[in-house]
Order: sequence, then C-alpha cells, then structure tokens
Amino acid sequence: MQALLFKDITEFSSMLGKSLPDGDWYPITQQMINDFANATLDKQWIHIDKKRAAKESPFKMTIAHGFMSVAMISKMLENAFTIQSVTMGLNYGMNKVRFPSPVPVNSELRMRSMVKEIAPLGEKGIKVIFECIIDIKGQEKPACVAEFIAALFE
Repeated sequence: MQALLFKDITEFSSMLGKSLPDGDWYPITQQMINDFANATLDKQWIHIDKKRAAKESPFKMTIAHGFMSVAMISKMLENAFTIQSVTMGLNYGMNKVRFPSPVPVNSELRMRSMVKEIAPLGEKGIKVIFECIIDIKGQEKPACVAEFIAALFE
C-alpha cells in the first residue's frame, strides 16, 4: 500500500468524504492473541486454549478478541496516511463498534477507511471521524465495523 502524504491539516482536509488507501494484510497469530489476552487480562478459553477450542468451539480453533481488531485501527490508519505538520495524535474515542464476524487464528486482516468528518479542535488541532471496516481475507463479513475518532495537533 502506498500511504498518502499531506503537508498539513489544511491539505489533509481535502480528504473529507473520501476513502484512504486500503491497508496491507496483517496475519493474526496465536502469539498476538495470547499477548493481547495477557495485556487485557481477558483469558477466555476461546482465545487461548487451542485444544479446548478445537473440541468445543463452533469455530474449531481459537479466535482473536474483538477488541484486538479495534486496537489495531490506530496502526492501520498510521500506515494509510501521514500529515507532516502533525506533532501529536491521540485516540479520541469511538462512536460505533460492531464485530460481525469472528477472527480465526492465522487469518489476515486489513482495513478500508474513509474520512467521515473533520472538526476544529482547539487552536492547532482537528478531530477526525474515520469510518473503518476491518476485513478478513477470504470472508464476506468483516471482523469489525467502527467509527474511530482521532485528535490530531500541529
């Protein structure tokens, strides 16, 4: 994927209502799922117990936490564009989040996104709402659909 490059927030504002480049595919490994489980203390067997998941889960394998895909949005957006004048970016929040499909271990995810809204934030910042869809390679339903809000400051 070729990331978009913008000189400043004013130039980035031309993206309002437009799609960002589709992201690269990221493999979701058991190690990543285990690391997320350890970081969040969410160690439900469906995520970390491969043997039990193979026997008892309707998916017959472990699946990633739904919030793991949400946590990847910041990095995926960072890979889609750069604003050279921005000195700091913050996760501001979420408006809507849904998990239409589970993410099986060893699947691959990528994000499609669009700049939905841009609003001023303080003297040197903007609040951006991104419409994000995280796809699972080879599956019709996405892993995650979310409105992600970022605060960007020059």
